[in-house]
Amino acid sequence: MDSLKSIIRDIPDFPKEGIIFKDITPLLGNGAAFKQTIDTLRDRHQGKGIDAVVGVEARGFIFAATLAYALGAGTVMVRKPGKLPYKTHQKSYALEYGTDTLEIHQDALQSGQKILIVDDVLATGGTLAATVDLIQSHFKVEIVEIDFLMELDFLKGREKLNGLPVHSLIHY
Repeated sequence: MDSLKSIIRDIPDFPKEGIIFKDITPLLGNGAAFKQTIDTLRDRHQGKGIDAVVGVEARGFIFAATLAYALGAGTVMVRKPGKLPYKTHQKSYALEYGTDTLEIHQDALQSGQKILIVDDVLATGGTLAATVDLIQSHFKVEIVEIDFLMELDFLKGREKLNGLPVHSLIHY
């Protein structure tokens, strides 16, 4: 994974001073690196009977859709309010300053399905914890694993995911 890590670009002071943003756009633009990322995740889950891959807005959609295709599974979107056109379930959660809300279609998942949740980065874990709660509160599905391209270990976001299986390709 060092070859993938070397492609991710550091952007200092973005989106605000003191933050070093991990820019994945060079990885997405590199066909071989992006293929390696998806193939690695596909190989990890091949033959596990995955029915759906849930992507979290917005970069999670990129990984969820391509991984779902590679596994022959469906893909489901978890979005910010007002972005999904059908009836939704909602989950509000606390941010550092204020709150945010996530939504999923009420018919997005079926009872008994095996699912993966995928996002680009695990940082503080708040968004993913809200995603897990949203899914577990409304659907009787098995979350096989939560996968990330990268994890910022020092932020300890994994601790908010209640012991669910978590896998990150790259660690910082």
